[in-house]
Amino acid sequence: MIAAGVISAEVPVGDGQVQPASLDLRLGKVAYRVRASFLTGAGRTVADRLAEFEMHRVDLTDGAVLEKGCVYVIPLMERLALPAGITAVANAKSSTGRLDLLTRTICDGGVEFDRIAGGYAGPLYAEVCPRSFSVLVRTGQRLNQIRFRDGQAVLSDHALAALHAADPLVDGVPLISDGLGFSVDLRPAAGDLLGYRAKPHTGVIDLDRIGHHPAQDFWEEIRSTGGQIILDPGAFYILVSREAVTIPPDYAAEMAPYLAMVGEFRVHYAGFFDPGFGHSAAGGAGSRGVLEVRCHEAPFVLEHGQVVGRLVYERMSERPETLYGAGIASNYQGQGLKLAKQFR
Repeated sequence: MIAAGVISAEVPVGDGQVQPASLDLRLGKVAYRVRASFLTGAGRTVADRLAEFEMHRVDLTDGAVLEKGCVYVIPLMERLALPAGITAVANAKSSTGRLDLLTRTICDGGVEFDRIAGGYAGPLYAEVCPRSFSVLVRTGQRLNQIRFRDGQAVLSDHALAALHAADPLVDGVPLISDGLGFSVDLRPAAGDLLGYRAKPHTGVIDLDRIGHHPAQDFWEEIRSTGGQIILDPGAFYILVSREAVTIPPDYAAEMAPYLAMVGEFRVHYAGFFDPGFGHSAAGGAGSRGVLEVRCHEAPFVLEHGQVVGRLVYERMSERPETLYGAGIASNYQGQGLKLAKQFR
């Protein structure tokens, strides 16, 4: 697709951007601070909407701080010229979601976040809203990723059950209903650390500094032996799934909400699992899914084993040459409860 010009960029796409089932997208040179988040709308361009909502511009060339609670639109280096039958879907990268850094992809004429219609030709933009922490970003950084779909690749429940029988997807009995259900772990096998809650008043996180920021400066540990926690409205939590999940090499998976009726909380920002995640063929023995949780409206009791989300599996057109966790620097293979890679 890159060689054919379907994917192009002002600075050539680097090998490191190409992941087992996705392409990392890079921030451009300027961020537009806008009054509010928006969808472009049919027949309209992002440039038109920026003229309507822009407050000021921030040069990212030498690095700049995106302030907590503000909304920014950043042109990306990559642009697309999709064939009619190929659609695209984007999502935040894992570390982006674990920082509560709401990042969504928008495009000209777009009527949904993170969804790009077949035949689209034009630029791409990232809408970025730091929710818990202000962040230092630079041109070329990769906050989101994009995947390309040819037709319908989602597995039916029957096909998912057959795949689990041949290559177990979770430890234990699977809950299969419009995908593979997973639950929250609030009874750790060792100790009483259940997760982390973002502190409300912190310093700036430099996204390029790996293993640098002291975790205790940004996170409060959540400890309990009672098998439940009460989520505070507006607070952001890092928790972990009870199930150890595997993604076979010929498949990828997307995390989706379970049911809106089970509680007013959101369970993911960066809900994509590459081929080989947690799989033995890629050096894994099942990996827990890290849950990025934000509670809405009213305090909510979350209990051990409560089903909070589902994994929707998709068949790859072919097995990737490189799998997640095998031969690439995969930060979260074999993970348990784990903060973003910027913390120590």
